[in-house]
Amino acid sequence: MQEFITFTIIGLATGGIYAITAGGLTLTYTTTGIFNFAHGATGMFAAFLYWQMHYGWHWPIWLALVACLLVFAPLFGVLLHLVIMRRLEGTSAATKLMVTVAILLSLVASVLWIWDPNVNRTAQPFFRGKVLEVGGVNVPYSDITTLAVALAVAVGLWVLLTRTRIGVAMRATVDDRSLAQLNGARPEIAGMLAWAIGTSLAALAGILVAPKLSLSPLPLTLLIVNAYAAAVIGRLKSLPMTFLGAMLIGVAGAYATNYIPKWKEGYPYLSGFTPTVPVAVLFVALLLMPQTQLRGHSSSRTREFSRKPTWPGGLMFAAAVVFGAFVASRTLSPTDLFSSTKMWGLGIIALSMIPLIGYSGQLSLCQLSFAGIGAITVAHLGDGGEPIALLWAAMICAVIGAIIALPALRLSGIYLALGTAAFAVALDRWIFQLPKWNWGGHTYQVFKSGTLPIKRFDLPWVDINSDRAYFVFGAVCFALVSLVVVAIRRGEFGKRLLALKDSPAACATLGMNHKLTTLSVFATSAAIAGIGGGIYGGAVRSVSSTNFEFFTGLSILMSMVIAGLTSPGAALFGGILLGTPLMTNLFPDYAQLTTILIGLNGIALGRNPNGFIAAQIRPKWDPALKHPAVMGTGIAGVVVVFLLREADIIGNWSMVIGMFIAVALISSVSRGIDSRKAGKTLTGANDLPEGMTAVPEKLGVSQPFTPADIEALDRTLGLPPVTALAGGRHGA
Repeated sequence: MQEFITFTIIGLATGGIYAITAGGLTLTYTTTGIFNFAHGATGMFAAFLYWQMHYGWHWPIWLALVACLLVFAPLFGVLLHLVIMRRLEGTSAATKLMVTVAILLSLVASVLWIWDPNVNRTAQPFFRGKVLEVGGVNVPYSDITTLAVALAVAVGLWVLLTRTRIGVAMRATVDDRSLAQLNGARPEIAGMLAWAIGTSLAALAGILVAPKLSLSPLPLTLLIVNAYAAAVIGRLKSLPMTFLGAMLIGVAGAYATNYIPKWKEGYPYLSGFTPTVPVAVLFVALLLMPQTQLRGHSSSRTREFSRKPTWPGGLMFAAAVVFGAFVASRTLSPTDLFSSTKMWGLGIIALSMIPLIGYSGQLSLCQLSFAGIGAITVAHLGDGGEPIALLWAAMICAVIGAIIALPALRLSGIYLALGTAAFAVALDRWIFQLPKWNWGGHTYQVFKSGTLPIKRFDLPWVDINSDRAYFVFGAVCFALVSLVVVAIRRGEFGKRLLALKDSPAACATLGMNHKLTTLSVFATSAAIAGIGGGIYGGAVRSVSSTNFEFFTGLSILMSMVIAGLTSPGAALFGGILLGTPLMTNLFPDYAQLTTILIGLNGIALGRNPNGFIAAQIRPKWDPALKHPAVMGTGIAGVVVVFLLREADIIGNWSMVIGMFIAVALISSVSRGIDSRKAGKTLTGANDLPEGMTAVPEKLGVSQPFTPADIEALDRTLGLPPVTALAGGRHGA
């Protein structure tokens, strides 16, 4: 009984920290409509800052707390609102979520950059050594303080939102911003206050939990996953239910820590389940939530678009990828070539996000987890390099993807994102960590001795065992999958996905089976990710569970979002950025620079939610597709430059510069031709309709209408003639 009381108290104290964190989440979501995925990262950064002030600079505890909780955190929250969050008006839920993910990545990378991760740091609990005896159990003062603070936070937030004018104004701004302004509300003030309080609560939770965990960025950041469950139990709006949910999760985790290890001998598959308990609670809470109503069309979609690719453009892109890979395979050093072979697997995983997230708008955060399943399948079923294992990987991932999609039939938006995040974290913490176990007379083990060797595929007539051959093989696979994505977008399935993204309610009204469409896109996307995982595994030859962690998947998704979630070119960009040593070679002393750049670019999504490739680079190539002569000349120039390099007439950098100039000229010359044609059409007198005295665009602006102009326009447009300038048309 004493043991039971001990772990109950431990669980309640941990639940208090979850309650503080979930309370801040609920506040910002209820008052701004933005689910802050970076909430835990903010608390993590504050915990490191507190450690630096108190342990590094030897400030008194009270001064360090005041500086962190009453100065840094509120100012950081106000800065978030003024610089980032208020610019997200008119963007989708996916864009808002990705901006907070970008902040998370930036904060984690900044902490790893500022504080050396190889240095061990610990924080001591408050009132160290002081305890209170309750029922024969010594309860630390720090746990009592945590519970008291959590209860005070819950009551204070409830009073703020329901009993104060500013709290009502906060909630009203989310419901109807324009109507709230008409009634005297000031959305800017309400937003700044909400973010200031929310970040302060995140900082408080981070400082309180730091003594219970090692002062490490990822454990502190992913603590937020545990708080998600509490927030979902409160449905992101009920503070009392959020508080009770946090207590439940804390106690359940404490009981699991004590009792599950005792059952491990009889049930070895329970090994590693303990840290997954909050995730399991989250998943169950999501499944028990009432089904969300089908969403109608929202004006927030007006700032985002999905270009329809052309087959000539898709084929040109695929050919350019393969040719570029061939050139790179003959010019990269052996070390860089080996390091770069994984880029094609990562690129295919990124391609899997286009139909699911880019086209259909389903917020899935577990694509890298499907890739992990694909890599495991290839390792176990493709022993000896059997290429059929890739097909098995696609089929198994498609089935699992359809199963994961079942909750998606009831959930949408942020709840679906949380559900897929729970699945990914459960794989990281439990399934991928399972030891060897026996069942049905067979022995099973996910990762053998922590790593899983993967042999490269034995293809008929082609040996791809070398890094150069496998690099080109990966490029061919990437190009083929990119054409599959183009086919999806141009086909009937792609139209259904776009309609589902725009208005599920309208789709159901028109008789479209939106449930079958959702299942199909989840299965298709998971299959593509499984193939990408298999190719990635063959590239690195040996994988472990760390290759497919949830946090790494966020980096891939973020690179896609900032480049353009509907563009295959964005997947190529993500593969190059994350799968090659490009940034390491350019900036060898800045290991976290890639993650920081991804985060900073993601923060700018409020200004351009369509990504820089889809919105800025891709449109510049439309004229080139209409001028095959220019395109052919440019391609010939690229080939000539490559042949000069093969003949050792020029070096690598000269080849790169020459190819860049040739490619740039294709776009600029094509756009120049179109501009001259357009200018001639607008200004050339020979192109005016017969009898017209001025350019049509100038009539009524700088040139007056004349009867001759009216007759010329009527004749050109095939309209009945008029009797006079002010008269009516005959027969009207």
